[in-house]
Amino acid sequence: MFLSPRHKEILDIARIQGKVLVEDLAGRFEITPQTIRKDLNDLCEKKLLNRIHGGAVFPSGTENMQYEQRRQIASGEKDAIGRAAARLIPDNASLFVNIGTTTESVSQGLLDHGRLMIITNNINVANRLRVYPQFEVVIAGGVVRGTDGGIVGEAAVDFIRQFKVDYAVIGASAIDDDGALLDYDFREVKVAQAIIANARHVILVADSTKFERTAPVRIAHISQVHTFVTDRCFPPSIRRICRENNVELIETSPED
Repeated sequence: MFLSPRHKEILDIARIQGKVLVEDLAGRFEITPQTIRKDLNDLCEKKLLNRIHGGAVFPSGTENMQYEQRRQIASGEKDAIGRAAARLIPDNASLFVNIGTTTESVSQGLLDHGRLMIITNNINVANRLRVYPQFEVVIAGGVVRGTDGGIVGEAAVDFIRQFKVDYAVIGASAIDDDGALLDYDFREVKVAQAIIANARHVILVADSTKFERTAPVRIAHISQVHTFVTDRCFPPSIRRICRENNVELIETSPED
């Protein structure tokens, strides 16, 4: 497959960072955004990248990106989502916080809260919050995934089932147009399903790049959550499903 030097460099950037943006690439190569859009469209036609609003991401399929790559994608959007979701949780509440880079942003937003019981299967969340005396942090047992510090498996599922909490904060690797919430690791999905089943109010946090991705394992349907916090909800079908099922949709960067 023939690739121009610029196409190769764009692909290398996307492979390292997980995501490329039109404006950033136009500045880097000192060419027009229209030319960059054509480059991205060419790479997407060759199935080397997946197009998203304002750029492209390295393609996903049956295997997720590396943790550091995922953490860097839409980091500003995730921070805003995290703050918005944290505002939904009152002091003196109990909550689950699941695996994911966006759920980790929520944990950062909780730092000004008082007296929370936080149950998590995410080592990064537990490590961040354990030093704050106003939080009681409970960590699940199970298999620790070396790639991102997530705790998965049947032991984690059994642990989660011991609790009934006020709130759950969950993420998803992909959101299908039909409302399916998807992930890559069936062991992680089983834990997420237990979390959903044992919380009174479920908050889904996911940035808009998740609408452009695919993953093979079904977590749940968006109609099963109570609140969905995202930066922008582009698909009309997701808006309709939220409206029809009384799912509160919160957008941190809505289109004008």
